[in-house]
Amino acid sequence: MKRLKIFLALTAFAALVAAVAYAEQKENRLEARFNEYDTNSDGVLAGTELDASPLLKRLDLNGDGRITKPEALQGLIKLRQATNSTPSASESASTDSNKTGPVFNRLDANHDGKLTPDELKEAEIFAKLDTNKDGGVTMDEAIKVIGQVIPASWMKRGAADAPPLVENKSLQEQPKILKGTEHGVGRRLTDFVMVDTSGKEHRLSTLTSSSKAIVIAMFGATCPISGKLGPELARLEKEYTARGVAFLFVTPVAGETPTDIAKFVSTHGLSSPIINDEKSALASQLNATTTTEVFVVDAARTLVYRGAVNDQYGLGYAKDKPSKNYLREALSAVLSGQSPTVAATTAPGCALDSPKTTAAPTPSPLTYHNEISRILQGHCTECHRADGLAPFSLETYADVLKHAGMMKKQITRGAMPPWFAARSEDEKESLWANDCSLTTKDKSDLLAWLDSDRLQGNAKDAPIARTWPAEWSIGKPDMIVQLPRPVSIQAEGTMPYQVITAETTLTEGKWVQGYEIIPTDRAVVHHVIVSLRKKGEKTKRADNEEEGSSGYWAAYVPGNSKQIYPPGFAKKLPAGGVFSFQIHYTPNGKATQDQLRMGIIFAAQTPQYQVVTTGVPKHRLNIPPGEANHSEVLSQTVPFDMNIMAFMAHMHVRGKAFKYEVERADGSYETLLDLPHYDFNWQLRYDLAQPRILRRGSTLRISAIFDNSAGNAANPDPTKTVRWGPQTTDEMMIGYIEHFMPVSPSQQAQVN
Repeated sequence: MKRLKIFLALTAFAALVAAVAYAEQKENRLEARFNEYDTNSDGVLAGTELDASPLLKRLDLNGDGRITKPEALQGLIKLRQATNSTPSASESASTDSNKTGPVFNRLDANHDGKLTPDELKEAEIFAKLDTNKDGGVTMDEAIKVIGQVIPASWMKRGAADAPPLVENKSLQEQPKILKGTEHGVGRRLTDFVMVDTSGKEHRLSTLTSSSKAIVIAMFGATCPISGKLGPELARLEKEYTARGVAFLFVTPVAGETPTDIAKFVSTHGLSSPIINDEKSALASQLNATTTTEVFVVDAARTLVYRGAVNDQYGLGYAKDKPSKNYLREALSAVLSGQSPTVAATTAPGCALDSPKTTAAPTPSPLTYHNEISRILQGHCTECHRADGLAPFSLETYADVLKHAGMMKKQITRGAMPPWFAARSEDEKESLWANDCSLTTKDKSDLLAWLDSDRLQGNAKDAPIARTWPAEWSIGKPDMIVQLPRPVSIQAEGTMPYQVITAETTLTEGKWVQGYEIIPTDRAVVHHVIVSLRKKGEKTKRADNEEEGSSGYWAAYVPGNSKQIYPPGFAKKLPAGGVFSFQIHYTPNGKATQDQLRMGIIFAAQTPQYQVVTTGVPKHRLNIPPGEANHSEVLSQTVPFDMNIMAFMAHMHVRGKAFKYEVERADGSYETLLDLPHYDFNWQLRYDLAQPRILRRGSTLRISAIFDNSAGNAANPDPTKTVRWGPQTTDEMMIGYIEHFMPVSPSQQAQVN
């Protein structure tokens, strides 16, 4: 009898969860769902619109074959009252609602992520939900007992287990990643002369001709942050001077005495030339901003990095050790013939006075060697090179002349370099770490040169030629996973997506720092989505209804074939993991074969944060024939604080635009990513320069525009009503979100 009583109480509690959540969400869900079915946007559901779901006809209260929004709301309320039960699994999936979270959060009065006996007063229910008998009920415990009613794709962790990890604190300032080309990176520095404290002259061109690179490090003899960075500057000087790097230490602070400067130099044991830039002549030429900013110049006088030494010290904080060593990484890249992964950051330190305006140097005539080649290196040649992803090389002057017409066309129309994130008018710095778009000046210079006599210039002014890895750009992989068999690609036409699995031989779980996917024939591989499951775990449903819901583990898309996560961040690879490769092959006129490989780099130690990619798909698509601007919208309540690292949108050839937005609990509204010109051929990741938080309880809204008209040249059939499907002739709408969460002690002990 007692068990029956507890069972009935739990059933009542579960019904309360569903009923309260339903009441909280029905109004704000109704309009979005109604609009999905209202394909002609007339405010009424009728005719074939009612055939989209069996539930709709049950909402037609007066039986006239038409449903208005008020009628739909009344029908939903009556239907729920009549059933007086929790929604079925199918209803839960179809309404995309988070039913346990709002009730749990309402009961959790102190918002500590646990329900106590004071908050959940039904003693018998509390005892049943408190499965580990620790005196508190977490979201996970409640779900295990009541049942899973939150969408599985969102339940990577419970709301109480993912506290906010990134906060913008106005009194703290740490380095922020900047778009290098907007701050002079990639440009050739004008030659200048500096006089050190001993009276000796140093000319930039002389230093570069005798060194592999130069570090110009600003410092303030009386600036406390400069003082804290002094030991690291001394270590860098000793280590890299031995490797052919020259150092100059520059104090641009007016009024610092020779005694102050000598004390700073003596304290830290610096031995390179010291420049007292009291009148800010050098600081002005470099546009230096603080006393901790460093500049790396290569042997061709190209500025390749500017920013912070590391992230150990900033305004209002200090770490036991740095987590990001920007200067070390930049120097290592330059000495290896590579470009630094991070080209520019802010440099928290003592701010410099705005330098007095000085006469700008007389600009040199634009030539291929002095400017154009540097712009191409920074924006184009990573793909446009021998054996690169692009169809032709732009590595030499002769290459550029051959393709000048196409370059001019693609640059003018904004198709190249491929970057589609819109930038708001008040966005002073790019939000994206991988923003490859041309700056206004770079675009202007390129087009001006292409429209001119295209002077080649002096080869002595040319940048250092970049070198490219022979195979793996991420370094030698710790593990390589290859398709078990080659795939034959026909010469013409189209091919259905290929889905091929490959098992790993790992006997223990691993944390993965990075990956790279390399096809054996790049020319025919459009994109690859890699999912991961444990050995013996069932695959996704064959009808693709669940595709996109669980995100992806790795991806190869045009413009993005690899990913390296920063130290302390990694993805999980369990023992005996099975990879599933979904591959889109595009025949190019020649029959061939492909047997792609994925190289994996393991993390050196257990990470602090686990990286997860979550998919937010809208499966119920209904794109009318001939419609050039059909809109689809999906709203999803954020169930826990999500620390966002990146976004990636996925549609097929009718995709025209895509947008991520968030509505916060306080009613404020923000666009997270706007892609006004979505391009199926360039499905880029958009990596945030600084992580963002989506707060629990806010609403994520993804919206897409589809062009199913004859005016869309890529449209396979403008007379067809298009719905969700796996092939290019079908459509998809998935908003992928990469986020991170703390690694728990149990995860640190075992990855499986």
